[in-house]
Amino acid sequence: MQKGQDNKSPGKSLLFLGRGRGKIGLFLTSAALVVLLDQLSKSWIRENPASMELLPGFINFLYSQNPGAVFGLPVNPTFLIITTIAILTIIIFLLLRYLSLCTTLTVISAGLIFGGAIGNLIDRLRFSGFVTDFIDIHLKNLFHWYTFNLADAAITVGVFILIYSLHRTGLFRKVYGHTGKIKN
Repeated sequence: MQKGQDNKSPGKSLLFLGRGRGKIGLFLTSAALVVLLDQLSKSWIRENPASMELLPGFINFLYSQNPGAVFGLPVNPTFLIITTIAILTIIIFLLLRYLSLCTTLTVISAGLIFGGAIGNLIDRLRFSGFVTDFIDIHLKNLFHWYTFNLADAAITVGVFILIYSLHRTGLFRKVYGHTGKIKN
């Protein structure tokens, strides 16, 4: 370590993970758990495709193949795969770059997002661009949400936790300072 540098410098984690190994382990565990639960649940619904009322008037399990993106929006499958890989790469880079500044909550949220993206990417690669969706939320005939899966839920929860965590810890201010430009 050069004179004037400390262990908290953002770039330090790229070469010397040191205490960051625990954070990396937490990230990988969170992501792996999401992928495992997502793939097991999708496998189960593909083997049991009959519609099932879980909470009458509120939640059904309803097997569907989604070729689209968020909310079923139509998008080219190749574009989705390339975009997903790019986002996964960015998540890994940012996590490693700013690992020393990341809180446990930030690391877990990144793991949820990463695991959810991997879970859906596995489906897209295995099933010709389709993702298996099955969680159908509605409020009788008044409201009906888009069908989704555990990977989608993990991504959504992860994004909300990440926003909360970054706001609560002031990480944006630590990284960008008051000027809005990235600190070196």
